[in-house]
Order: sequence, then C-alpha cells, then structure tokens
Amino acid sequence: MTRQEKVDVLAIGCGPFNMGLAALASTVDDCDVLVVDRRYEFRWHPGLMFPDASLQVWFLSDLVTLVDPTHPLSFLNYLADTNRLYRFMVRENFFPSRLEYEDYLLWCVRRLDSLRWGTTVTEVDWDSSADAFRVTMVTNGAESTVIARHVVVGVGTEPFVPESLQTDSPNVIHSSEYLYHQERAHAADSVTVIGSGQSGAEIVADLLEANYHGGPAVRWWTRTPWFAPLDFTKLSLEMTTPAYMDYFASLPEEARDRIRPQHWQFHKGVSADTLAQVHELLYRRQFAEKLNPVQLRISTAVEGIDTLPDGKLRVRARHLDTGNALAHTTDLVVACTGYRRRETPFLTPIEPLLHRDSKGRYVFGPQHQVETEPALTNRLFMVNAEEHAIGVSAPNLDIGAVRNARILNTAMGREVYRLPTDTAFTQFGIDNADDVVAE
Repeated sequence: MTRQEKVDVLAIGCGPFNMGLAALASTVDDCDVLVVDRRYEFRWHPGLMFPDASLQVWFLSDLVTLVDPTHPLSFLNYLADTNRLYRFMVRENFFPSRLEYEDYLLWCVRRLDSLRWGTTVTEVDWDSSADAFRVTMVTNGAESTVIARHVVVGVGTEPFVPESLQTDSPNVIHSSEYLYHQERAHAADSVTVIGSGQSGAEIVADLLEANYHGGPAVRWWTRTPWFAPLDFTKLSLEMTTPAYMDYFASLPEEARDRIRPQHWQFHKGVSADTLAQVHELLYRRQFAEKLNPVQLRISTAVEGIDTLPDGKLRVRARHLDTGNALAHTTDLVVACTGYRRRETPFLTPIEPLLHRDSKGRYVFGPQHQVETEPALTNRLFMVNAEEHAIGVSAPNLDIGAVRNARILNTAMGREVYRLPTDTAFTQFGIDNADDVVAE
C-alpha cells in the first residue's frame, strides 16, 4: 500500500533556503514541516569549492539570524559548538570561507529531523476534499503520498550553457563542474574561460597559478564592458534589503523588467579581493620566462564553437565595440555562463490554477506566494524563482531568513517570527505626496 502522511508545510528541494525554512520551523512546536530532496546527501557547489574561496555575504546571513539572532541553529552557535568562536573573532574577517559555510550547513543537517533525502516528488495535485495538496513522491523505489496544507518549491537553479556555446564535445564544461576537471585543465596546452562573474574570476586565478608553474595558455573572454567588481558599497547593498525587495515588488511588471538589467553588477561582478588576486598573478608572471601566453578580452560575444578533427575547439566570437570577427583554437572551454531556473514538471496537475504574467512567469504576492485561483490562495510558495518579481535579492543568502519567516507566518496564520522593519536608509518609493509635482 502507498504510505500516506500529513504535514503543515512540504518543502521540495533542500538547498540553503528550504533548509533555513526547516531550521526556523524546528523551534515552533505546532508547525510540522517536511523537506524532501532527490539527492542522497547534502553538498553545496562541490565543483567550485576552492579551498580559499570566501562567501560573499557576512556570517549574519546564515539560515536564521536575521530574524532570530538567538536561534540554536545560528552560525554563532555553530562556532561555539565547534569551539572556534574565539578564533573566528580574532580572525577579524566576518566572511566565512565556502568550506566553513558548507560545514555549518552540514552541522544544521545533523540537527534537523525534518529532512528526507533520496526522495523525488513526481506530482503535486490539489485535493479539494482534503483542502490540501496531495503530493506523490518516491523514496528508494517506494511510492508515498503526503497531504500538505502548504507547499514550498525550492528546487534551485541548474547550469546554463547558451546555444552559442553548445557542442557535443566533452571539452566544453560548465563552471559548476570545474574542479572535477581541474587536473585535465592544468595539463592542457590551452584553456579558454568564457564569461566573467565570481566563478569565472576564481577559475582564471586557478589557471593563472598553474600557468606560472608551466601550465596552460589562458584566455578569459567576457561580453561585459569591463571586468567589473561586485558593488558592495554601503548604500548599494541597501538594494539587497527587504525594503528594496518590497519596493521592487510593488512596481508594475514593465518597470521591473526595465530596471532588472541595471542590477547586473550584483550577479556578474567579481569581488575586489579576487580581482586583486588575478591582477597580482598577472603582475608576477611578468618576471618569469617562457610561460604560455595569457589574454584577457572584454566586450567579446562568442557566436559559436566548432570541434576540429583533432578534438581541439575553434571558438568564434564578435568584438562588440568594433564589430570585428575573432577566433582562436583551444583545448578546453570553461563556460561561466550562469544558471537558470530548474523546471518543475511535478506542478503540471495544478498549472491551470497558477497565475502567470505577460511573459509566462509566475505572479508572486508579497509573502512569496504564487498567485493562484481562490482555492489555492496563500498555499503555494517558491524560493529563488522570483527574481523578476522581487529583484536582486531573490538568490541572495541574506534574504533567505526573512523570506522563510514570511512563508511560515503566512502558513501558520499568525506572527511566528517578528519581521524586521526599517531596513534601509534609502527611500526607494514616493511616500510623501508633497514631493510630487503636478504636471
């Protein structure tokens, strides 16, 4: 027989966001949350886990602190439990390494009994007689059903390779898999990195270090107009606060779509430390002899990749400033081309009940709920899938706790967690009618 259970909230996908939902719910006695994931264990970006890579947000942007600093699953409590609190303080660098942040997440995994691994959701349907979702899933070949009053979809993103870079050659890899191919990259005669952003810069730094010790020729091509830094200046960071998120969500769809491209530096920029590291490696190699060449090129859009008879790759591109055609031959291409929202075929049974905007994207409400037909009102939520609706904060760790608190408050029908207010000095909208001039 198919096993059946009931929960208040079923969260699909166990990345940091839904793990944070489970963490916040773990101290709420009457909130029954189940988080399922098709993976058999938790890993966090293993293909990019460079030993010296740092998180790009402060430790306060953990699973819980920004809504409940006293929570037992805070990063500070993790440091105390692992006897590293004083060493972390003396370090005077409040950006944890990625390795340490993953260790924190694994510490949380061991303390949460609401996580279920190796479980694939196959169908989410609405059962009007139960006034709840009927969710079918498979664990180790056994099918089961969960009756859930609310569903939170957090399946994350997947690596994206644009059509211009797609090829059958195994010598084109996505940046998310780089460390699995690092040895091959270091042994190659030449490697081309396409795309900037933090991942591209970290991979280039790794290749430049190898180049200095006799490793491959390195090309770094990006279509951006310069190797831009992440904008982590104080007032710019207010764009990642709940205040700006709410303001952005209040704008008409046309305005949001017009504004979003202006935020590219938050996603395609590189940390100042990594840019300094790349520059230092470039400077240092000037004093070495007989190294393979290195080339950095901006404003360059790749138009196609051809596989040559000997297995090498010919990369064809266009220089955007001059219009000139460019090409070179390389052994390996690393596509640092970002990620796209993962598809959710398990939602097919309820798709007719979900609202979409003029471009076919889900419409979101202020509590991160998908707008639906009345029966499903405030029942279905999505995380890290609503950038078009709430702006630059959607994929950021520093919004995770607030978003999860809003979801839990809505699901429980009361204020389980007090939400932060007055989170920015900047006035984003027009609240004072006296400032508006009649035209």
